[in-house]
Amino acid sequence: MSSMERTEELAELIGSLVQKETENPPGNERECAEYIAEWFNDRDIDAELVHEPYEDRPQVGAHVGEGDPTLVLNGHIDVVPAGDTDQWTHDPYGADVEDGALYGRGSVDMKTGVAIAMLVTADLAEEIRSGELEGSVVFHAAIGEETAEPGTKTLLERGYDGDYGVVLEPTQMQTATSEKGLAWYEITVSGDPSHASRPDQGENAIQRARPVLDALAAYDENVRTREDDLVGRAYSTVTKFDAGTKENVVPERATITIDRRFLPDESIEAIDTEIDDLLTEVAADSNIDVSWERTRTYESAAIDINSPLAEVFRHHSAEVADVSTNPWGIEASTDVRNFVNNADIEAITWGPGDISQAHTYDERVDLSAATNGLTILRDATYEILNGDLD
Repeated sequence: MSSMERTEELAELIGSLVQKETENPPGNERECAEYIAEWFNDRDIDAELVHEPYEDRPQVGAHVGEGDPTLVLNGHIDVVPAGDTDQWTHDPYGADVEDGALYGRGSVDMKTGVAIAMLVTADLAEEIRSGELEGSVVFHAAIGEETAEPGTKTLLERGYDGDYGVVLEPTQMQTATSEKGLAWYEITVSGDPSHASRPDQGENAIQRARPVLDALAAYDENVRTREDDLVGRAYSTVTKFDAGTKENVVPERATITIDRRFLPDESIEAIDTEIDDLLTEVAADSNIDVSWERTRTYESAAIDINSPLAEVFRHHSAEVADVSTNPWGIEASTDVRNFVNNADIEAITWGPGDISQAHTYDERVDLSAATNGLTILRDATYEILNGDLD
């Protein structure tokens, strides 16, 4: 197959995946999962619809071969909502191709990664079954990544695991051996409601929130002094402030949301303690009632920067594209944490596409880069399954 034919085949598959609207929330992955399972079954590859953790939101697991080592190719099929479609110049689910790029929600995050994993699994199936390749491949099309749901974790627990893993998020084909963690906290400041014509009768929760916001700003300044060589700086950012029920009512409650990005050497337990200590102190100093809750957590994860798995992907990426081979970490959070932290599987984050396109209007993926990614993934997988990793 020529390079042009391969690009056309890949574009068609990415387009088919993008055209399946899989927004999460609410979690519309079913149609796409069913399409992927049927695609594999049409190629005599057994693929299972896994109705866990949610019966109505199946995900896909496939396994080719029984030998060692086993490489898991992981992607998620849920996407963030398209938002205001009037802001798009292309139909977010049209999969339009223009000037060598394919447009659509999820094109880069991360249905291109899913597509190249599908094609590599199918490409190598015959050589795996014949014994030409010693190892085996596991494929994941996971649900719920965008909202920290246990899609990938469940697939690993249900036996779709292996010796190594690749989470195919868009990294411009740099190889990430570590990633930041993410925790969201909701902080509630209580007041006492009253009619706005008698504001002094109540206790305005917005006013009471001021010292909390000041303390959080100081905390962010402190957190920003913490850095990691691969993933950069830690942050604690106020991202939401919600208060009030009506224009003429003094609010009885204000809710502050913070987005805490943390480093591989920071533990979520230690961060919980920092938040609790900070709020206990400001509550005592300002005589206010404050409570907090951690609402979502993506743990950080890291493996050895000189991992043989990482070295294979660095080598093949540099062979095909202009990609740095320096050790690197990703500042976003991915399901690689489920491999490293939950399943004790050595795994990297790697894939074609520019992460700056993720979640944007007119999200797009460069098809030549996607084709390079397919070549690199196939070559790296072949080397690993041939037993050459050590």
